[in-house]
Amino acid sequence: MFGEILDGSFQTIRRNAAAMLGAGLLAQALGTFAGALAAAQAGSDGESLGLWLESLSPTEMVGLGLGVLAGAVILGLVSVFISLVLQGVMVVPVARSVLNWRTGFKEMWSLSRSRIGSLLGLGGLMILASVAVVAVLVGGTWLLADSMGGMSALIIVPLFLGTIVTVLLLSIRFLVTPAAIVVEELDVLDGLRRSWQLTRHNWWRIFGITLVVSLLIGIISQIVLIPISLVSGGFSSVVAPHGGDDAQRALAVGVGIASLIVSALVGAVAYAFQTSVMGLLYMDLRMRKEGLDLALLRLLESSTDANGVPGRGIAPEGNAGRPAPGGWSHAPYGPPPGSGPPSGYGPPPGSGPPPGSG
Repeated sequence: MFGEILDGSFQTIRRNAAAMLGAGLLAQALGTFAGALAAAQAGSDGESLGLWLESLSPTEMVGLGLGVLAGAVILGLVSVFISLVLQGVMVVPVARSVLNWRTGFKEMWSLSRSRIGSLLGLGGLMILASVAVVAVLVGGTWLLADSMGGMSALIIVPLFLGTIVTVLLLSIRFLVTPAAIVVEELDVLDGLRRSWQLTRHNWWRIFGITLVVSLLIGIISQIVLIPISLVSGGFSSVVAPHGGDDAQRALAVGVGIASLIVSALVGAVAYAFQTSVMGLLYMDLRMRKEGLDLALLRLLESSTDANGVPGRGIAPEGNAGRPAPGGWSHAPYGPPPGSGPPSGYGPPPGSGPPPGSG
């Protein structure tokens, strides 16, 4: 249920705060550092920077613009790689929280370290695909406009709309690829195929949950950040209403950096929540299609060492490909009633055939 996924996401963050929020802060760190550096530079040298820009020749301005553009592209590429790696890594505490196992920051990285290369490969593949789509769109638009003139809009507009719809469809179908790569220890192409298989016949449900969660996070973030901007404006007018340019500039730099830090904290919580929802959707799809919940129940009852990733190395049950009959027989994010606290991961030697071997 949608409510259970939201509740499970909050519980995951609460039980594994160091891992989830620490990784969320890493995801926000690069952008926050770049923004703070830009704010400090603009605030401290704003006047001299403006005079320097006015003194540049057109050729120098073009070179400066290309340099800024190249820096922005590099920053964006690094952000994409960091984001995808963290999406995969953060699935580890999400999967372990299904069995009520806590995960530390170091343990999270230790359990996912072997899949970081595949996650980087996934990031590179996504970047190449994005560049190819943009190149085809731009080249096609230029050719159509050159050959058909104004009538080309009859083809260009549907082309752009179709591209947006296609990208949206593929984004949902490949949503759980990072989770599949880390939990099931797959390479890039196998992870893409696995996500395509798991999300089949569930597109609208996944899209609805993803859309509602994104809107919810956006609204809450704005509710938190708008008062901060109002308070910072009032603080500036009260503390240094007549302090001169230097005082106003220093205060603006301080307020800007503080706002960026608060925004990064809010963004870290939002990132952790979104990643947790994605991880729980992956576990939910495997439960519905492959009976993973039954395997995890047996794992919980017979485990001896909680040092692994639930779902790793577990074969599908006999109902693979069909929705699991009935609902949860116990609370979905924790041990079943009467089972006692979870004691570990993996059946003891000689306890019988592994799940799914029959």
